[in-house]
Amino acid sequence: MEIHNTEIVDTFAEAFKMWGARVIVTAHSPKWVRAAAQAMTGFATSVIGCKCEAGVERELTPAETPDGRPGVSILLFAMDAEGIGKRLVERIGQSVMTCPTTACFNGQEGEKSVVVGGQLRYFGDGYQISKRLDGRRFWRIPVMDGEFLVDHQFEVCPAVGGGNLLILGTDLPSALNAAEKAVEAIDGIPGVILPFPDGVVRSGSKPGSKYKSLFASTNDAYCPTLRGIAPETNVPAEAGCVLEIVIDGLNLEAVENAMRQGIKTAAGCDGVIRISAGNYGGGLGQFMIGLHDLVRE
Repeated sequence: MEIHNTEIVDTFAEAFKMWGARVIVTAHSPKWVRAAAQAMTGFATSVIGCKCEAGVERELTPAETPDGRPGVSILLFAMDAEGIGKRLVERIGQSVMTCPTTACFNGQEGEKSVVVGGQLRYFGDGYQISKRLDGRRFWRIPVMDGEFLVDHQFEVCPAVGGGNLLILGTDLPSALNAAEKAVEAIDGIPGVILPFPDGVVRSGSKPGSKYKSLFASTNDAYCPTLRGIAPETNVPAEAGCVLEIVIDGLNLEAVENAMRQGIKTAAGCDGVIRISAGNYGGGLGQFMIGLHDLVRE
């Protein structure tokens, strides 16, 4: 199968089950919303080393937020609900509560709930106040610029992590341009994030390593410099660069939609030879997202 002379490999992206939370952060101005979002989603590219994956879903207008201020929707993913609870307490406590003028709200209904504000309240040292509004419980925690308002608990739901695309280009500029345009096409799709830096991954990984202490190591089959050395290569002779886009979503449909948009956009870019996806024969994840099926749909 080809799109604009770009080969779409007959393969699948191997995604896996995760749990996801949606966090709404608001502040006095867009500047401080961005500051809080940047801090909260920092060092959250992969569960391999960061314990969670997080990113900005989209910016919110004052009409879309609980307190009528500028805001942002952040998605955070971990391997289980308990892990999400721990990461939310850490990241909201250290990155949102510390940021001037912010407030923090649960942004979805889910299958389970985790206590967040109910733990952060102890920072108030006994001066914190509980407040109920429309059936929800909030905590007002005194801070030096006034009060930090936060939901008592956040809802979490089953989610999908590890949707991915591999873009094989003739050289670095071609692959990078295609990856950037694919990220732009995916940006703003409801229910998904791209957790890596500006959505693009250079150091794609495979499970395991020759070193027993490592859970993952470089995906040598897609490293151009190892084309004549690695036991197996998926990099054709005319390709000089491979870049990956990783997608996490609150449901499978959202991940598939993002992958579809990414494929169609990247395939129209100059110098893109092939679009593929990372999988390990179905032994790693529970979802096998076929690229040809996506394009046909």
